[in-house]
Amino acid sequence: MQRTSTEWTGKSTAAVARVGARRDDGRGALTWLAALILLAGFLAAIPLPGRAAIYTPPQGCRLDYTVQNRGCSVVQYYRCDADPKGDQRSATFGQEGLTHLSHIDDQTRWLESTDPQTGLQDVLEKGAADDASFDTLLNTGYDDFDFWTVSNTGERLRHVGFDELTGETVTIDGVTLEKTRFQLTTFSESGEVLIERKGQQFISRKMRRFYGGIEQQRDWTGQQLNTDDSPVLFSFPGEKGFGDTTPQFDCDQLMTGLLSSEDDA
Repeated sequence: MQRTSTEWTGKSTAAVARVGARRDDGRGALTWLAALILLAGFLAAIPLPGRAAIYTPPQGCRLDYTVQNRGCSVVQYYRCDADPKGDQRSATFGQEGLTHLSHIDDQTRWLESTDPQTGLQDVLEKGAADDASFDTLLNTGYDDFDFWTVSNTGERLRHVGFDELTGETVTIDGVTLEKTRFQLTTFSESGEVLIERKGQQFISRKMRRFYGGIEQQRDWTGQQLNTDDSPVLFSFPGEKGFGDTTPQFDCDQLMTGLLSSEDDA
């Protein structure tokens, strides 16, 4: 299952703080510094005013392809020579610039997720009760999972759910994808439900990745959100749109929604 946005990452971590998770301010300062150092190479790739909005991956990495999604986001998918074989990374851009960095392994496990705007970073804890397995999903049509992540501010989150192939194959911009249905519940360390997500996503067997789709989210306050992050355009090396960091789809709708929310307030 794809972790679709840094907004959800930050929301989950903030939720833990609101339900009383303990923070160590001294340790937090050190981890924030470490996170900033790690992010330096990525932030250097953000286009500055006056420059073309074309993404350049960090040194030692190569950009494989770019995907324009619904929901006003564009994602750069790349690999780095220093990573283990099969690992993949992504950088997500919205209207406000770089919003999310992700690192997964060959089984699509969430090794690391980072919000470059806040410095929040979640990493996968070892020893999961049931690791996510892309091979299991491909071979059997179903994969469940139960694992923990820990943030650089000390919050631990438990993620429990499943991915299931629907049997439906679609072609989007010449790329063959298969539809999945998924369900995910994220718990605080004390066992309180923080975020519930369910819906439909896509996978590529060839590229061994999940892509966003249509989903419903509900948080611990009862707030609900419906999103559509489905892919629209795939751009490979030499093609128009490769490396483009400007999202193309649904951005006007997103701005209209934000203005309406401000008016209602």
